[in-house]
Amino acid sequence: MQSEDMRKAAVLIEALPYIQKFNRKIIVVKYGGSAMLDEQLKENVIKDVVLLKLVGFKPIIVHGGGKDISKWVSRLGMEPKFVDGLRVTDAATMEIAEMVLGRINKRLVQMVEAQGVYAAGLSGKDGGLLTVKKKELPDGQDLGYVGEITSVNPKILMDLLGDDFLPIVCSVGCDENGETYNINADDAACAIAAAVHAEKLAFLTDTEGLYRNIEDKDSLISSITINEAKEMIASGTLQGGMLPKLKNCVKALEEGVNRVHILDGRILHSLLLEFFTNEGIGSQIMKD
Repeated sequence: MQSEDMRKAAVLIEALPYIQKFNRKIIVVKYGGSAMLDEQLKENVIKDVVLLKLVGFKPIIVHGGGKDISKWVSRLGMEPKFVDGLRVTDAATMEIAEMVLGRINKRLVQMVEAQGVYAAGLSGKDGGLLTVKKKELPDGQDLGYVGEITSVNPKILMDLLGDDFLPIVCSVGCDENGETYNINADDAACAIAAAVHAEKLAFLTDTEGLYRNIEDKDSLISSITINEAKEMIASGTLQGGMLPKLKNCVKALEEGVNRVHILDGRILHSLLLEFFTNEGIGSQIMKD
């Protein structure tokens, strides 16, 4: 029993310097993948974020809801369509997407508040948080109501953080004419993290992290600099969704975020293991 007690004490002592270093610093968590679909994972992610807040961090959650949107689109007799991984969003799909994202958003608020922390759910439409323009593809294909972020007004987030709320943002925004657009949640998280000068931006994904060779599971990268990340992007070796994700990471770092983490959201307490242990479990991208 004594050895178990000592192990627990050692875990807390190992976490202490990280708690001291990042006390009162803003972190943005992009919440997605399986961690949003599995109820046990979902509950533990929320507990992790609440713990981060209670030990002095200032977390902001940014989320999408692509799989839930597709499910509801299909239920209503429509077929989900994608171009280069981006959802083709006509007016009817946009209405469904906003409804589904709002439902997810308020459920997350409810889960946070069940842990004794005040949360505020909002979208990019609130307080002029995210202004967008219609996203154009190089080949001219029309995505419909898919937005590209042109500006971020972080005032509402800073006000909420100052009043001790945990903001939870869903990825919907407006253009200058008040038209509603769906936004890629990775893009929204990066833009928000840069605007609030976040110390950390963490992506919860369905992969263990960043690999030098996706076929070699021993090639997981623990830490990489922004210049090394650019070299990987230029090499053409990245596959699937990791290429746009790494481009987003580099952009966030160039715009003021200090560190970006790519974590496996399927692992229980991955946020705590990455933030509070010496070894961590995912991949981090840092300024040089």
